[in-house]
Amino acid sequence: MSFCSACTAVARSKQLPRWLAAAFAFWFVVWAIRPNNLQDFFLEHVLTVALGAFLCGTRRVFRLTNLSYSLIFVFMCLHVVGAHYTYSEVPYENWARRVAAIFGNPDFSLGAAFGWQRNHFDRLVHFSFGLLNAYPVREIFVRIARVRGFWSYYLPLDVMISFSAGYEMLEWGVALVFGGDTAETYLGTQGDPWDAHKDMALATLGGLIAMLATALVHSHYRRDFAAEFAESLRPASVETRGL
Repeated sequence: MSFCSACTAVARSKQLPRWLAAAFAFWFVVWAIRPNNLQDFFLEHVLTVALGAFLCGTRRVFRLTNLSYSLIFVFMCLHVVGAHYTYSEVPYENWARRVAAIFGNPDFSLGAAFGWQRNHFDRLVHFSFGLLNAYPVREIFVRIARVRGFWSYYLPLDVMISFSAGYEMLEWGVALVFGGDTAETYLGTQGDPWDAHKDMALATLGGLIAMLATALVHSHYRRDFAAEFAESLRPASVETRGL
């Protein structure tokens, strides 16, 4: 069996969600060992546990595609790393320096190369939220709400924006309840008054890229793409819609 055939077989395997769940459980346990801030670690994973329970509970009645499960898996793994260190203290600079040292450049710095003045791991995860979760949300819209054409790409983006804004308000609420160092660690603004706005903008950008890429692939492989897209923008009559 060729490498491509093996990858295709894995991608289509009905057991892949279980493998991903097992891999995530192992990943979670590893990063749960001695987190930098135990209280923040638990706060960060309230939604993680809720999402995991939802995915496990709905797997039999509404099984997502392996692609959707894989995208969610990658996002959740990134989130676990951020929760272990706290998002503002993820040592990606040290990781980058070690990799650069292998290639003979031990003094390399991502911050110096890009002119960064803060830790940007939280920005990466907010961007990944839109990039990696827009497709699974689109699948839900297509299969349950049966949306087509333009709306099947716009509505997932709209959800990414709404969820991102909702999460920022949740962070604000948690900070009000706990206060002190826990609130500062959980928010992770690092002194930037526009932190929430930038996070939402990056989640929106990630979702936009995901939906544009999905539309581009569909336009290439689906013969009815243009017709379906145009039809979705035509308003139905009042009689047709039963209004």
